[in-house]
Amino acid sequence: MATLLTDASRRLERAAQYVPISDDATERLKFPKASLKVAIPVRMDDGSLRVFEGYRVRYDDTRGPTKGGIRFHPGVSLDEVQSLAFWMTFKCAAVNLPFGGAKGGITLNPKALSRLELERLSRGYINAIAPFIGPDLDVPAPDMYTNPMIMGWMMDQYSIINGRRSPAVITGKPVSMGGSRGRDTATGRGAFFVIQAMMAQLGKSPEAMTVAVQGFGNAGSVVARQLFEAGYKVVAVSDSKGGVYNAGGLHIPDIQQFKQTHHAMKDVYCKDTVCNVASHDTLTNEDILALDVDILIPAALENQITAQNAASVQARYIFEVANGPVTADADEILDKKGVSVFPDILVNAGGVMVSHFEWVQNRSGLYWTLEKVDSELRSRITQEAAVIWQIANSKAVSFRTAAYIHALSRIGEALNDRGTRDYYLQ
Repeated sequence: MATLLTDASRRLERAAQYVPISDDATERLKFPKASLKVAIPVRMDDGSLRVFEGYRVRYDDTRGPTKGGIRFHPGVSLDEVQSLAFWMTFKCAAVNLPFGGAKGGITLNPKALSRLELERLSRGYINAIAPFIGPDLDVPAPDMYTNPMIMGWMMDQYSIINGRRSPAVITGKPVSMGGSRGRDTATGRGAFFVIQAMMAQLGKSPEAMTVAVQGFGNAGSVVARQLFEAGYKVVAVSDSKGGVYNAGGLHIPDIQQFKQTHHAMKDVYCKDTVCNVASHDTLTNEDILALDVDILIPAALENQITAQNAASVQARYIFEVANGPVTADADEILDKKGVSVFPDILVNAGGVMVSHFEWVQNRSGLYWTLEKVDSELRSRITQEAAVIWQIANSKAVSFRTAAYIHALSRIGEALNDRGTRDYYLQ
């Protein structure tokens, strides 16, 4: 069975057919530069000792320090982390950031730990990987089930180890600890800007488009609300416990409020302080992928649309807010069905773009307003989206292949400039 990394590498091979780079460069990009597996002992609240497995992978640093999130999830494995680091390498290049790709994670169910246990775990992880990271080496950030407070603990622990405050070592921190305004909503905001840009290119008006969002977490809920406020009809949303569907459209702000209060999802409409449950159908995460909508947004986990269920997808456009939600085999099926897939390395790049802004602010000591962050994010991500649109149309390739062509051109140029076989054998 092919690994996640093998699956991801197939995208590289397709793009390489259109980019004049050396065999040396494509060979180097098949393997991560460095992988680290650590054991993290944690004293639990009941006095027992548990040991957790953690990982950090630096995939490629040709264009700068590596960059990538840290996730806490039961499914974390070395294969998953390597794949996500691979994607981060191309994501940073696709949106022209001076970073390479990295990723990290710990295998656990974070909901089963107390806040004190999570702090000990977070600091223990940094104790284990501290020599592997740094502002000019590898810069972590939040990912699934990690948040600004956890990033703050990690930055603080790194600073303790090194004997000096080092805010630029980690992004996604609380604003009070050197974090950037707008970082918490950046992934969803960036995805919204890409969707708006692509719909404009297609000549589609928001009011005419129906949307389903799988994954109502930080990124998914933000993009769902942005689309709702822009006039799109969001008819379905789901989280890990299931979802709701209303053909007439959902009121996303009220669903957000209800979920924050009750930790559950319902289609609700609020007047003043009184909320009523509206008529809706319940559905599963799998059901939402097969809805007849214009736009499908997988914003949960990877490998959600596969060769087994791709034929049931009825959406016209898929925007990948999650990392790797569509497999390479599914891509081929969707392409034959005429479904346009806008890839993760563009659509969800808003998070790493604002992480770059935070890193710049930490190193300069000059901090930006929310308006400046939002303006820079919109300008830069829509500019890269326009280039990828042009590549896809001029070369008659999918948007995913176009994004990888765009990224590989930048990475390949940097690798070639370091010297290749052709250079040395002249």
